Amino acid sequence: MDDAFFKKGLTVVIVLGLAVLAFFMLKPILLAIIFGILLAFIFTPLYNKIVKLIKAPKITAILICILLIWLIVLPIWFLLPIIIDQSIKLYMASQQLDFVTPLRKIFPAIFASNDLAAQIGPMIHSFVTNATNSIMNGFANIVLQFPTIMLQTAVVFFTLFFVIKDKERIVSYIQSLLPFSSEVQKKMFKLSKDITSSVLLGQVVLGMMQGVILGAGLFIFKVPNALLLTLFGVIAGILPIVGPALVWVPTAIFLFMADNTFAGVGIIIFGLISSFSDSLVRPFFVSRKAELNPAVVLIGMIGGFMMFGVLGFIIGPLILAYLVIILDVYRKKPV
Repeated sequence: MDDAFFKKGLTVVIVLGLAVLAFFMLKPILLAIIFGILLAFIFTPLYNKIVKLIKAPKITAILICILLIWLIVLPIWFLLPIIIDQSIKLYMASQQLDFVTPLRKIFPAIFASNDLAAQIGPMIHSFVTNATNSIMNGFANIVLQFPTIMLQTAVVFFTLFFVIKDKERIVSYIQSLLPFSSEVQKKMFKLSKDITSSVLLGQVVLGMMQGVILGAGLFIFKVPNALLLTLFGVIAGILPIVGPALVWVPTAIFLFMADNTFAGVGIIIFGLISSFSDSLVRPFFVSRKAELNPAVVLIGMIGGFMMFGVLGFIIGPLILAYLVIILDVYRKKPV
């Protein structure tokens, strides 16, 4: 009995030790692995359709990877220099902006005092220039860290290839490790699939679509640094509650202050279309039963961003959602 207990304890220690070592070994590429898994989840329906036609899983997985290289990597390769150039221009423009005069026009009673204006003006100027400087440095660091980014990209596509090709075996292996009955496991995997679809399609993909709609308006009305603002619109579109309004409202205000009323009205129209398109399109992609509470999504995104960076906008809500699923299954209550 003592010998059996000792062997079990030793086995647990060895497994935990190896798990910890594996975690620290994979930590530098962990986000790339997770991103590859998420891409595999998104493109699994397309993979299933193609593999039915050509009956070749490996070739189908390779075709999916090539498609994603064309859709993601090549546009970034060509657009990154333009985005860096526009971020530099935005930083230079922020150095020359006069924040006090527009504020006096909008809030004449508050900024009537020259002393108050002299205090508030430099504070706003410092905040804006620091923000634009951080944006410029962030894009510049992408160029400096190019070799590391290429390795991370390779990990993403290797993960995508093997996960999308061997997804059935991977799911079966995970199910064999779970301490739940087969019925509970099926329920967990179905809920996990629905919730993941809700986050990836309902929040991320549709949010990016909102940013693209806003970007079309920015280019049509020839707003300065339209590509950079479109990128911000795509990121803001992923965020619940605020959405692309975080970009188009300040842009419209700036255009009105610059006496460009026609462009300002146009951006408001495109901004409203992008903001309300979510409510019209979402029901076609996401079942109402699978939708997450916006507060859970927002908290997950903020916490995920603080821990994982930009990819945390996706990972954070998923972690909270999976935690809720596990807790509900543990309590044996219907979700």
